[in-house]
Amino acid sequence: MPAYAILTLAIIGEVIGTSAMKASEGFSRLGPSILTVLGYAAAFFFLSQVLDRIPVGTAYAVWAGGGILLVAMAAWVLYGQRPDLAGFAGMGLIVAGVLVLNLLSKSSVH
Repeated sequence: MPAYAILTLAIIGEVIGTSAMKASEGFSRLGPSILTVLGYAAAFFFLSQVLDRIPVGTAYAVWAGGGILLVAMAAWVLYGQRPDLAGFAGMGLIVAGVLVLNLLSKSSVH
């Protein structure tokens, strides 16, 4: 499986874990608490699988940036937490940073 496909699975796991963490209400609800643990376990497992093919800094930047964007979207859909203009601008800068890292940096895998 291509490295970036595995990294995408890591991002999805993190988004599931983080979104479920909000629903777990401080780990007081069993179902969302289990989903949080499983989501993060999957995230770290898949992230560990790509670190021999993608530099750790690049993998983490893509993982964290993708997670931030998708968690913000999930929070908007699931919990009505709409980002304000500054939030959208900040997330746009994260996307720009990940693109620069992946498209222009010599430290990234091209």
